[in-house]
Amino acid sequence: MGESSQYPKLNFEPHAAKIQNIALDRLRELTAGGQYSSVNLTSMYVLDRESDSKYVGLSVYSVPNLERPLFDEAIKGEFKPTHKGASFGPSWSTHWFKVVLIVPERFHKYGRVEFHWDANNEGLVYLEDGDPVQGLTGGGERVEWVLPKSFLNGKPHTFYVEMSCNGMFGNPDGDTIQPPSPDRYFDLSTADIVAPNMEARQLNIDFWILGDAAREFPSNSVEMHKALTVATEIMNTFKTGDQESVLACRQIAQKYLGNKINTADVYNSDLRPIVFATGHCHIDCCWLWPFAETKRKVARSWASQVTLMEEYDEHHFTASSAQQYYWLETRYPKLFKRIKAKVHDGKFQYIGGSWVEHDTNMPSGESLVRQFLLGQRYFQSRFGKRCETFWLPDTFGYSPQLPQLCRLAGMTRFLTQKLSWNNINKFPHTTFNWVALDGSQVICHMPPSETYTAMAHFGDVKRSVTQHKTLDSDETSLLVFGYGDGGGGPTAEHIEKLRRCRGMSDTVGLLPRVHMGDSVDDFFSRVEGKIINGIKFPTWYGELYFELHRGTYTTQSNNKKFNRKAEVLMREIEAIATYASIQKKRYQYPKKDIDHLWQLICLCHFHDCLPGSSIAMAYEESDKMYEEVFTMGAKLFEDAAASLGISIIPKLGSRPVAINNEQWPRTEVVRVPKDTVITNKQVAETHNYALVSASGPGIARVVDVKPTSAVSATEVSFGIFVLRNDKLQATVKGGHITSLIDLTCDREIIPQGRKANQFVIFDDKPLYWQAWDVEIYHTESREEIPDGKVTIIEKGPLRAALTVETKISSTSWIKTTISLAASTAGAGSYIEFDNEIEWDENMKFLKVEFPVDIYNTEAAYETQYGIIRRPTHYNTTWDAAKFEVCCHKWADLSEHGYGVSILNDCKYGFATSGNLMRLSLIRAPKAPDPNADIGRHKFRYAILPHRGGVTEEVVRTARDFNSPMQVSYVGQGYDDKLASLVRLNGAPGIILDTVKRGEDDKDIKGEEVLKDRAGRSVVLRLYESLGGKASTIITSSLFVKEVWKTNLLEDDLESVDLMKAGANTTFKITLRPFEVATFRLLLG
Repeated sequence: MGESSQYPKLNFEPHAAKIQNIALDRLRELTAGGQYSSVNLTSMYVLDRESDSKYVGLSVYSVPNLERPLFDEAIKGEFKPTHKGASFGPSWSTHWFKVVLIVPERFHKYGRVEFHWDANNEGLVYLEDGDPVQGLTGGGERVEWVLPKSFLNGKPHTFYVEMSCNGMFGNPDGDTIQPPSPDRYFDLSTADIVAPNMEARQLNIDFWILGDAAREFPSNSVEMHKALTVATEIMNTFKTGDQESVLACRQIAQKYLGNKINTADVYNSDLRPIVFATGHCHIDCCWLWPFAETKRKVARSWASQVTLMEEYDEHHFTASSAQQYYWLETRYPKLFKRIKAKVHDGKFQYIGGSWVEHDTNMPSGESLVRQFLLGQRYFQSRFGKRCETFWLPDTFGYSPQLPQLCRLAGMTRFLTQKLSWNNINKFPHTTFNWVALDGSQVICHMPPSETYTAMAHFGDVKRSVTQHKTLDSDETSLLVFGYGDGGGGPTAEHIEKLRRCRGMSDTVGLLPRVHMGDSVDDFFSRVEGKIINGIKFPTWYGELYFELHRGTYTTQSNNKKFNRKAEVLMREIEAIATYASIQKKRYQYPKKDIDHLWQLICLCHFHDCLPGSSIAMAYEESDKMYEEVFTMGAKLFEDAAASLGISIIPKLGSRPVAINNEQWPRTEVVRVPKDTVITNKQVAETHNYALVSASGPGIARVVDVKPTSAVSATEVSFGIFVLRNDKLQATVKGGHITSLIDLTCDREIIPQGRKANQFVIFDDKPLYWQAWDVEIYHTESREEIPDGKVTIIEKGPLRAALTVETKISSTSWIKTTISLAASTAGAGSYIEFDNEIEWDENMKFLKVEFPVDIYNTEAAYETQYGIIRRPTHYNTTWDAAKFEVCCHKWADLSEHGYGVSILNDCKYGFATSGNLMRLSLIRAPKAPDPNADIGRHKFRYAILPHRGGVTEEVVRTARDFNSPMQVSYVGQGYDDKLASLVRLNGAPGIILDTVKRGEDDKDIKGEEVLKDRAGRSVVLRLYESLGGKASTIITSSLFVKEVWKTNLLEDDLESVDLMKAGANTTFKITLRPFEVATFRLLLG
């Protein structure tokens, strides 16, 4: 009986096993450029191309003076003939092109015809009616615009291209972060009518994802070997110039990718996805380009996304920053209307709830509130609903109070990813509960792909599981994809790649299943649902400290000073304007102006502006914004004060006073003009000094009697000086404090042999990010600045002072006034250092040191609405990573019963190492702004010894130090009604931080009114500052009908019981530790 098997008996055809590395390397040949590009798939991407001037007519209007006109103005310009190959510049200039297109008849047979434009810079295509429809990136990326079908009729059609002479990342002269070149020119290399070979393009994506699977799946997996086999079969099937082979190759690819990859139907399966992709376009409001260019980046980027949505039904796009929507609304109304339609369709998701994607380290608490108040009100007014998710992927660390403020602004979710950049420790969670200082929490997600600009690669999807750190609780994650930082957003290529990733997952498995078509809010809703159903997620308490970019607490110090001063000014404006609008019928609360100033301040909080990491052009713009804030702000304050009978300048018969905007008694030494008539004064060279005192809020009066205790400055021996009042005695040598004695308890503050107010300078050469980073090794280069020349300039009785002139280098110096006030009624509790510096250094970092005779393993630092405690040791890498931290108005080192605070009026960088307290003063990075911080600066700091730990004395003194009372003038019979408008009586740790009018009060005219509310209201925002549950009684002389506790958006949450209603209203409040609370007083 013969053999029944069909297996061949003989074999004379040897077959080798695949040599895997060679087979993998071969795959690149199908789509690579270089020597094979004329015979591989890339040679078939274009079916036909035409650029003859007969069909593509070009003329250009080159805009003068680096101006950026809008469409209606630009098309009035003088257009001159131009051509492909012409050069345009210089950097930052704008050129408008009028394109008259006639599509040749031979193109009419193609289903898709495109116009390709590439000058290696950014551009925007406008229809003839001015509607922006397609952003252009250049350099081979996003260079095409799909022509309307109506263009395929052989007739001339006109459209415009706005060319911006900058790349996606500005005009760097060298690598990306180097200062921009001012004289860069761009060649128009492409202005062509193109018929694309869509099947060849699609095969490129098929093969791309197959190749990634072959390269990135485990080498011992069936899926990897199958991918390599299918990809090899495609290579063996492809024939140059043969369209049928392209179609055959696409069929082969479907063995692995499935047969649904050509449409959004690929996502319509019953198999559960775990990776949820959302398109995104991170657009920095400024960075390597100025604010003015960002306004155009928004239009370019978002126009492209709206166009992309027409082609891809599954495409959902997420964009934050109310400021950018406002720019679009006011500058590109047609595009804004189209975006509103996409918002209505659920495809374009506004997100974040803030005015911009802001820094959260340095803005004050009220500044963070205004980010949310401005942002949420804008989104609600334009789109009918507030945001539920706070979106901040690229900020350099996160305040511990953000979860509380998010909840008070109507948001329960938070997305970021920046902590994946940590350069010392790996952050341990992906999805977790983030808890604020007061106990409030939000659910936080950090996409495990560890980027907000994913290119939708196979690897991005894969890493969404392999780098997921919370798989025990939940395996799902977000994938945020699209070109970003400089804008752009997703491309068709990204969306096509994700289709294939999903098809692969459904067909062969192993790759995490990705889904498109949901929103970010959909993702968070599912996570919240799991929590409600009992799934436990990890918890992180307190700040999300970013272990990188620590230099941003100091860089561009004038910008930071302007921020602090603007925040203080706005508080004073709003309080006095509120009182004036309630008391004086003729005075109109300037809400539009106040909102405008807050918008400017909040824009400058952007996370590459306030941190100091932008190019010089951005700071020229922000300087002008702050100038407007200070000029308009001063006028608003003067007008409100004048309506209350308070003048900034003396008038006939007036007397000098000051306004105390705080709730506690204050006594301060203030400067007064030489001609001011005061009995008790101290005469100085250009002005006099007087003592002003207030028993509480309201008018502080000049104390026209001698102080109970004078202050003195003496040279006790050659070069040794002593400043002394009844509280403190400071010994100064060469500008350094060699001894500081608290006379009230006979305690020496400075350790023996050490020197306080010691300037030290460090080499400051980070690994790469100059303006951003200071590295842990910088302290190894510490160098002390030598002694300065000391002179007595004031000897009392109200103020004693020394000047110290110190040479830092051959090009830099600092002049310091060390002063002490008379210790009368609470004054004279700290030594103040008022500095003027001329700084011209190269990659150096100047700090000032205060060694103190205090021991604690933790130091305390003021943050927004609270206190952060951080280690003073380096036990672990987590401790050592905090070698430079952010603080606000004070930092404190205390042991049981005693402590020392360092106050400042505009600085944010600090370090406490053991018992050495070190305030960061100024840096000198050379990129991206080569002149960052070069020039003249003024700043103040102080050392405040105190009994006990961090108490209300520290908090109050620091607030007073940042907002010293200023002399103004009233008539002789002035009736001080300010004193009784709002008074607190209770726990001293409760701070009244903000007094303002209600957002929707009918008697004031703001940008928009969102609630129909009758009557007038006063809004009070308070917080508990020390970390303990506390109560206070609030009394107001205003006639109050009702009091409501509200959120930050001033939605009434709960009615507050009144102890007494009507005139002299009284009510009690109780706050959690570090709670922020807002109350709306409805007036009768």
